[in-house]
Amino acid sequence: MNRDVVDRPTGSPRRTSVGRFGPADLRLAMAAPRPAGGLTSEWRLVDGLRTHTRRSADPVNGAPPVVLVHGLAVSHRYLTPLAVALSSTHQVYVPDLPGFGLSAHPRGAYDVRRHAEHLAAWLAAYQLPPVCLLGHSFGAEVAAALAATHPDAVRALVLAGPTSDPAARSRRAQFGRWLVDIPREAPLQAPILVRDVWNARPWRVLATLSHSVRNAIEADLVQVGVPTVVVTGDRDPVVPHLWRNKATRLVPAATVVVVPGAAHNVVTTAPTAVADAIRHLLAPRPTSTDR
Repeated sequence: MNRDVVDRPTGSPRRTSVGRFGPADLRLAMAAPRPAGGLTSEWRLVDGLRTHTRRSADPVNGAPPVVLVHGLAVSHRYLTPLAVALSSTHQVYVPDLPGFGLSAHPRGAYDVRRHAEHLAAWLAAYQLPPVCLLGHSFGAEVAAALAATHPDAVRALVLAGPTSDPAARSRRAQFGRWLVDIPREAPLQAPILVRDVWNARPWRVLATLSHSVRNAIEADLVQVGVPTVVVTGDRDPVVPHLWRNKATRLVPAATVVVVPGAAHNVVTTAPTAVADAIRHLLAPRPTSTDR
């Protein structure tokens, strides 16, 4: 990557290339709970809820673990390509948030804060060291809240396609942007979305969307104190460039990566580019004694 661009908190975004999502990716994404692609499933009781996690094998290089947090209406499934792309160098965990994927259903739909607290309890249950935390879409709201309220648990933060833009902070506006995004996405992602909405139930999806548009993510972004990268596709109508740039400026130590050709689900269709951004974020920086 061009460090003159990526290492600056502000300025021109780093641009990289997009991948694809094909039949083999779909089969891998839908495999859980069966082992596939080096990923396995396990469940742990977290705050009284049986919580599912898709995870990779433990690497032997001592690299920090990476935790991937899914977005609204979906689950670990669409993050599988990124988990596989990272698994050669990092221990990767992809938990299903309460009520989504293969995790148990709580009585109601959790808001951002409650999801963040559940995720903090999940980290404690796994006894992980400070992690690199990636949140996509609504998951970026949860990740930002966790990084702001539990800074000791987070080593680095990746906000991929973070919602919700204050210029479209209503259910109707967000839904309208998603409708624009759908034809820009790889068609084979559709079976994943159908399966995930069925698992979560439509009422939970709508209730969580209501929580999302009432969440002022800006208040959390300004409290993030760890190295951060904001990743978006350049064809993402849910996170247009004005909001992407504003979100990046709000975080004291943030850079931006833009993936040409990718839409909102950049973590699914461009997993190699996103994995490279994570590895760059976690790469050791030279100290004054190294120069």
